[in-house]
This record gives sequence, C-alpha cells and structure tokens, in this order.
Amino acid sequence: MTRVTFYQNRNGQMTGFDAEDHSGYAEAGRDIVCAAVSALVIHTVNALDRFTSDQVEEYSDAENAVIRVRIKGVPSDGAELLLKALASTLSDMQDEKSYRDFIDVNFVEV
Repeated sequence: MTRVTFYQNRNGQMTGFDAEDHSGYAEAGRDIVCAAVSALVIHTVNALDRFTSDQVEEYSDAENAVIRVRIKGVPSDGAELLLKALASTLSDMQDEKSYRDFIDVNFVEV
C-alpha cells in the first residue's frame, strides 16, 4: 500500500509530505494507482521548484519507493496551494472504492 503523510504546522499550513511504498494494485508496469501517485507527486515537486520561491528540501529513493519533501520556513501561498491540491487528489483516490485498499493518506501536525 502506498502511504502518503502530509505535514502541517500549528497554523494548519502544509509544510511537506512523505510518499512511501508501492501500492500493490497490480504488477509492476501495470499498476495504475502507483503510476497516478507517482505522476502527481513528481508534478507537485516540479511545480514547487519552478513556480514558487520556497526553499524545498527533497529526498528520493527509487529503489525503496520513497519521496520526502519539506518546505523550509513558512510556505508561500503558491506552495500551500500545490500541496493542498496534491492532498485533495490523493484523498479522493483513497475515498474511491476501487483504490482505498491501495493508498493511505494521513495528516500530521509538526
């Protein structure tokens, strides 16, 4: 199961996320859940880099299916919008009956 944990500060602003593990929906190369999550996560990371001035700390380990993203300092409105959009879409996937056993989205205050 793919686990995505979003981190929020005390003010409720999103400050980053971790995405871990393969979904197990189907075999490698045919796993639409894993492909969707990967595309959304990579899109968000690229958009944070290209369209915001936030300092973003990124870590990825393809072999172990791990991506970690943290915004240094207070996130800009643009960064928060991108992270909220990612969280909303992944939460919608989790709510979908066909996918709920393959993705787990959580929110943690830091």
